[in-house]
Amino acid sequence: MLSNAQEAKARDAQLIGVVPMNDPEAEYTFDQLLPVPVVDELLSPVLTVIPLQLLAYHIAARRGLDVDQPRNLAKSVTVE
Repeated sequence: MLSNAQEAKARDAQLIGVVPMNDPEAEYTFDQLLPVPVVDELLSPVLTVIPLQLLAYHIAARRGLDVDQPRNLAKSVTVE
């Protein structure tokens, strides 16, 4: 994963990394860090998805996009 990030960085990409706290290698690779606590490998997807969803929400809201897209998704999934 870090090699992919380093390749993107070489092409002048702005990188935001969701990384374990105190990861020295990540500090050199990513421009912005979203640190998460170090947990068991099986729990890490659950822990990292929360900051990523919040990041996506705030980026969409700042760009003026509809964050409820597709409209009423929860209603269409739960109502038969």
